[in-house]
Amino acid sequence: MSVAIETPKTGESSLTPRQIVEELDRYIIGQANAKRAVAVAMRNRWRRQQLSEEMRNEVAPKNILMIGSTGVGKTEIARRLAKLTDAPFIKVEATKYTEVGYYGRDVESMVRELLDNAIALVRERERKHVESEAQTRTIQRILDLLVPRPVDFAATTSFDDQDETTGESESHVSKNSYQKTRSRMEQMLLAGDLDQREVELTIEQKSSPVMVGGIGVEQMDVDFQGMLEKLIPKTSSRRKLKVADARKVVFEQECEGLLDPEKIHSQAIDLAENLGIIFLDEIDKVVAGDGRGTDVSRQGVQRDLLPIVEGTSVQTRYGHVRTDHILFVAAGAFHKNSPSDLMPELQGRFPIRVELDDLTQADFERILTEPKNSLTRQYEALLKTEGIELCFSDDAITELAAFAFKVNQSNQNIGARRLYTILERLLEELAFEAPDMKSGRVDIDAAYVRQRLEKITDDQDLSRFIL
Repeated sequence: MSVAIETPKTGESSLTPRQIVEELDRYIIGQANAKRAVAVAMRNRWRRQQLSEEMRNEVAPKNILMIGSTGVGKTEIARRLAKLTDAPFIKVEATKYTEVGYYGRDVESMVRELLDNAIALVRERERKHVESEAQTRTIQRILDLLVPRPVDFAATTSFDDQDETTGESESHVSKNSYQKTRSRMEQMLLAGDLDQREVELTIEQKSSPVMVGGIGVEQMDVDFQGMLEKLIPKTSSRRKLKVADARKVVFEQECEGLLDPEKIHSQAIDLAENLGIIFLDEIDKVVAGDGRGTDVSRQGVQRDLLPIVEGTSVQTRYGHVRTDHILFVAAGAFHKNSPSDLMPELQGRFPIRVELDDLTQADFERILTEPKNSLTRQYEALLKTEGIELCFSDDAITELAAFAFKVNQSNQNIGARRLYTILERLLEELAFEAPDMKSGRVDIDAAYVRQRLEKITDDQDLSRFIL
């Protein structure tokens, strides 16, 4: 039976397609059509949750196929979207999978990876609910280490040596004294006065995964994984730690003890099934060519992908995961082939197709200045740690964009990634000398850009390796 999940605070329920596009615009320049397509797809998932259970099961996700050159924003759109909506998300390359019967990863492993991601999200959410209780328990456990509870005096005293009444009286005095001492130590612990004291703590550790024929446990059959984990014993060791470090260790142990694994796994499966996003990159690389060599396996990968995208049940170590309502976003450059070269059945499972535009010089200028995490802001922040104030003038931005566009046109077009190589080359000397420079301001203008990049971009053979 499906377990109801909590709707993420920043999830689909609170964002309209327009708001999603506005959020994506803060990080990604252009590609309005692709942004609108994914925004509508995410809103449709929220709409599906509002339907009756009978109708909800009939509504299938509208998978998206993004077509565009490398570096134009395909992956970034999907990644930002998942972060924005708190949805389980994984990015996988289609080329890492091989047809069943060939050596390599099977396509079902992507669903297992998605579930692992969902478990991490649910675990973090549940952890926040138990942190307060875990803190209280942590303090009590540390106090037990600092002030061990006394053995009951009355229980251990021989009645032949002492009167029973006297034993009870002394035991009562001992307990009162202990409580006062413990209360005083608790105040000192909370104030941080005991952080440098040492305590001895028992720490449990899992044994390392067994390797069989070069294959890790995560790639073995799921039932075999569970069996091995039960067989491998946990090891425990006694370590002396300072109270400040011990509190962190004990807090983690208490959090783990308060979490309910079964509840987490059930909610994670439901989260992955209803809100999971799988970004399948390089889908064009599994298009078969002339039928020779690896093309046989490529065609097989498409056949293996088909049931996953259509909807099937994948066995995992935590239970079965249905893929019927997972959103698949596929992407590829399709330089040497076209989407129509994919299997017709697979094509039909990606009804929304979006072509992303190649980046222009104007796009490069906007990428350098507008996004919240633009490259110029990143370099300014990095050099500020050395006391250097880096300032890019408007004409420098224009010149950088022109150089990036020129190199992309004359050599291989790698999109916005070209800006990384351009800026790294531009600031290489400054980044090397920064620790030895006195604090000050460095202005980057068009002349500065031309001086450091002109010779390299003019030399076509050299630019292939450096830029």
